[in-house]
Amino acid sequence: MKYKDRIVADPKIMVGKPIIKGTRITVELILDLLTQGISVNEIISQKYYPHLKKADVYAAIEYAKDLVKEEKVYPLVNFPTK
Repeated sequence: MKYKDRIVADPKIMVGKPIIKGTRITVELILDLLTQGISVNEIISQKYYPHLKKADVYAAIEYAKDLVKEEKVYPLVNFPTK
């Protein structure tokens, strides 16, 4: 869990959403940019967030991966339908 040095959550910043430490850039925003097809190099470019490092973007991805890894899935029982 290398992301722990880069990702923090503070209820006073961005309503407690996980952010890149020392910024107001949320993990959610980084993932959203990536899903739009914006590359890591573009995200850290002058056009977007030049103060971010590649390691910050990868930390956001790792954070999301660990959340999904911890997710519990329970099978649905046959519920009666109307």
